[in-house]
Amino acid sequence: MKFILFLFLTFELFASSLHLATTANPSRLNPLLATDSSSSEIAGFIFNGLVKYDKDASTIIGDLATDFFYEDNKTLIFKLNPHAAWHDGVKLSAIDVVFTYETLMSPQVVSPYSANFRFVQNVEAVDDLTVKVTYKEPYFKALETWMMGILPFHILKDEKNLMNSSFNTNPVGTGAYKLYQLEHSKNIILVANETYFEGKPKIDKIYFHVIADPMTRFLMLKSNALDIGSIEPMEYERQLNKKFFTTFNIYEEISYSYTYLGFNLRLDKFKNPKVRQALSLAINRDELVKVLFFEHAKVCTGPFLPRTNAYNSDVKAPIQNINEAKRLLKEAGYDENNPFTFEIATSNSTPIRPYAAEILQHQLKLAGVVVTLKVMEWQAFLNMVVFPKKFDTVLLGWGLSPTPDPYMFWHSDSDKKGGFNLVGYKNPIMDKMIEESQSIVDKEKLNGMWKEMFKIIVEDNPYLFLYIPTSITTVNKNIKNVEPSLSGIWHNYIKWEKDEIK
Repeated sequence: MKFILFLFLTFELFASSLHLATTANPSRLNPLLATDSSSSEIAGFIFNGLVKYDKDASTIIGDLATDFFYEDNKTLIFKLNPHAAWHDGVKLSAIDVVFTYETLMSPQVVSPYSANFRFVQNVEAVDDLTVKVTYKEPYFKALETWMMGILPFHILKDEKNLMNSSFNTNPVGTGAYKLYQLEHSKNIILVANETYFEGKPKIDKIYFHVIADPMTRFLMLKSNALDIGSIEPMEYERQLNKKFFTTFNIYEEISYSYTYLGFNLRLDKFKNPKVRQALSLAINRDELVKVLFFEHAKVCTGPFLPRTNAYNSDVKAPIQNINEAKRLLKEAGYDENNPFTFEIATSNSTPIRPYAAEILQHQLKLAGVVVTLKVMEWQAFLNMVVFPKKFDTVLLGWGLSPTPDPYMFWHSDSDKKGGFNLVGYKNPIMDKMIEESQSIVDKEKLNGMWKEMFKIIVEDNPYLFLYIPTSITTVNKNIKNVEPSLSGIWHNYIKWEKDEIK
């Protein structure tokens, strides 16, 4: 017993650890159900998909699949890695892939990710290590959808209610790290998977400290209690001393995300397009970027991001025009005696958004619009405002993949429980275009359709597209082998090493 204790203490002494912060408790560490950023981030260390993006987010490469190819334009074959295994030692099998698909598409599971698989006709285990996916028709995102994390059949085959399963807080995956401890509002600890098929990660443990308050996160980063963290532009420009820059490397890159103010289009007050146009003209997006980000951001001009093939550079952001905004509001029946009023709901999970809401409130006041604010803790915001769709407007953001799928956000069918069409946007022309685009494999033709969708959505004003933030990531210099790329820093994290001894 003493010898075992000695080995444990020796491991703890020499084990390397990575300390990170997460803004909220993860709701479900299950890739089929992880829709909030905290759950998705942590689940990404625990689970693998069949494929993934390379470090530049430009090419799809194998993950659990060592090989993949199209047998024809509607049939996709995956060859699984024979060395991949679940954290409990059971070998990965094609049956796990079939089970994951059937579970995601079952009526008992509510997940926005099921929309990605709507064109799948059949998923078949040809043998233990071969999966055959047959599509109803060609689908431009057929490969990317299989980045979805795979679930273990042998553990969940008899699960009656995955939505409330204990698996969601005690997951077993194939990933580089295993869940060791989950303490809500305290710490989530992951330990390295010693039998990981790509090799054991060099860093033994990852600690996620649940810290809702952004200032506390910042102070912990400055005091070296965190190894990696995101910092806000104001912190970067005004609140860091020379010592910080000798301790941390800074990596800055435009993010694959944008922030928007979304109108609840189910409400009569937002159904008038003149009102939405007026509100768009009343705000100054450049001012948001300058005041909030010290230029560490770009104005967002629409639903698809720069660096993607769907981006339409011909569409420009509206220039603030208070007089025109007042005129349109007057045509809609609003004036000084009957001002247009609404509430902006947002979360304090990021320090920028409450300030953004205050600036929007001030800008809209110049056009005679009366805005009230509701700022909430992240989980309460999701559960009481976003998911039940009980809001006038929401100030939120989307993180997007390099290949956009307009169906998830802009098709009327996605206005449902668990869907990402939160604002209830419905445009029959858009629905038809999205449906037609999904089976187009000609990249040039598809790019042209996306650009036209971009233009239509912006003209409809279901959102006020606001800004695309720059991601400013700080990494302690004692972490070695970090290779920044277009996709960020995390693509090779299993090769990272940490100099200091714990």
